[in-house]
Amino acid sequence: MKTNKAKIINDPVHGFITLDNELLYDVVSHRYFQRLLRIRQLGMSYLVYPGAVHSRFSHALGTMFLMKKAIGVLRNKGVAITDDEALAAQAAILLHDVGHGPFSHCLEHFIIQGVEHETLSKLFMHRINDELGGRLTLAIRIFEGSYEKKFLHQLISSQLDMDRLDYLNRDSFFAGVSEGIVGTERIINMLNVHNDNLVVDEKGIYSIEKFIISRRLMYWQVYMHKTVIAADEVMRNLLKRAKLLMNSGMELPCSEYLRFFFTNSLTLDDLDANPEILEKFALLDDSDIISAAKMWTAHSDFVLSQLAKQLINRGLPCIEVGGEPVDESRVAHYRRMFEQKYGVTPAESEYFVQCGRLQNHAYDFQDQEIEILFKNGRCTGISEASDQLDHDFLAKTVTKYYICYPKEFRG
Repeated sequence: MKTNKAKIINDPVHGFITLDNELLYDVVSHRYFQRLLRIRQLGMSYLVYPGAVHSRFSHALGTMFLMKKAIGVLRNKGVAITDDEALAAQAAILLHDVGHGPFSHCLEHFIIQGVEHETLSKLFMHRINDELGGRLTLAIRIFEGSYEKKFLHQLISSQLDMDRLDYLNRDSFFAGVSEGIVGTERIINMLNVHNDNLVVDEKGIYSIEKFIISRRLMYWQVYMHKTVIAADEVMRNLLKRAKLLMNSGMELPCSEYLRFFFTNSLTLDDLDANPEILEKFALLDDSDIISAAKMWTAHSDFVLSQLAKQLINRGLPCIEVGGEPVDESRVAHYRRMFEQKYGVTPAESEYFVQCGRLQNHAYDFQDQEIEILFKNGRCTGISEASDQLDHDFLAKTVTKYYICYPKEFRG
């Protein structure tokens, strides 16, 4: 029986997204990609913005849609891009986030310590490529940056890529904020290629300025909102406690896949040596964490149950954010208060009083600059071309410090 491999998907951000190629259909249909439906794009942000429950799946489709438009624009400007390259670039960006674990960045490095989601994405891409008979080989080369046309990789990963153009607008839409709304259509239409580098035509400079500022604002407004940071702390401390208890021999109810990663200290070498580990990781998603946390609310371990209740019932700790490092004596004070009230040990009180720092740098001079192409053929970085965003502004890293402690001790 012949399968119809041409599909139209209705996306609330971009409208109708068309899957008009058999390879793209096969990628989207693959179990590794379908798993992204069960992973939230913005992790714990839904506890602050209730609408922010969109998935990595929808974001990946959005990046593919924008990639197709960008390739069309570049072709119309005389940039040589073959049909095979165009298809490979779309497939590559479809899979750019396939390695994300449960709750996306919230648990980065936690499930498999020291392994970035980009590394896991590469492993998944190679596995899918094997199953699809090598049809993703060119896509992988573009994704890894080893293909001869460098600008194709920059469309996937750079300071002005289709990933950022999609997630800023998409995250703004679902969070219900305006800070991340950028002129995606205009930016894409201003893209060009100069000396094999992705650049922006001179007329698009103001749109790029807004894009950079919007990204900086979105970090404070959404990605590093103080309540989201507090929720992330609770999530990580809950799983840290669960892992400790499991490794001390205590039985905790959870999925077999979550138990596997909690009771095994795994490295990248383990992933390379044992293909089954990646398969187990592919069976992990947000539901494993939430279902376990619900069961742990009734557990006899005080620390585990309290943290689980905070997460499930949104009983988050108080968080204060400021410009100066948190005084260690203040941290110690809150921990002593918690120990005295609940009869826990100093080690256990650490789960409930935390401090840390936040850093926001929306532009990275260690990466390749966003370059502006002028009509006379001169090409220069945005820091020189812009009369709004000078080098000092773009290079500035804003650092803030926070302390989380039980709300009952506030005031």
